[in-house]
Amino acid sequence: MARDSVDSLGSWGSWGSWDEGGTPHPLALRRSGRSEQEPDRLPEVRELEVLGWEPAPGETLWAFLPYVWPPAYRTWIPDRSTHWAVETRLDGHGHVTDVEAAPLDDPDLHDLDREAEEVLTALGLPPRPPGRLWLLRPPGSLPTVGATLDRLRDAAREHGVEATPSADFLALVRTELAALAAESGPVT
Repeated sequence: MARDSVDSLGSWGSWGSWDEGGTPHPLALRRSGRSEQEPDRLPEVRELEVLGWEPAPGETLWAFLPYVWPPAYRTWIPDRSTHWAVETRLDGHGHVTDVEAAPLDDPDLHDLDREAEEVLTALGLPPRPPGRLWLLRPPGSLPTVGATLDRLRDAAREHGVEATPSADFLALVRTELAALAAESGPVT
């Protein structure tokens, strides 16, 4: 890929970053404070989905994805959500007798991210900035982020690269995303 086409979409440096100095999407600035809603139920996430943004996948395989996603096709919002621990009690017949929900505390939230943090460390990538929800748009002609992920898995299979959190898969994903972004042309 020509260097000029990369520069028209964002510098190579910003393609390998967590946008540490960046600002959240402007729609997120209208809201503040903790919400009792889960991440995908936040009003700002719903508003951004209407505009074509999709939450980044949460699977550990894709922990690095916002880091290498083309900058013009990624954004973030502050994570004001609450993650819940739900305890369900059953009677001897398997019927629900009681349900309790309580917000997870900080140590438990950290445990949720531990596996992703271990993957990023193994790949030699810096840790994700805390408190962000990433949203992505599909680069190129693919209609959804899910279709983009399918294309990335297909490319891995075509190139004999296992779709696991590895240096080879990371490099392939970055190359494929750059090609898709170049197909799209400059974003306005």
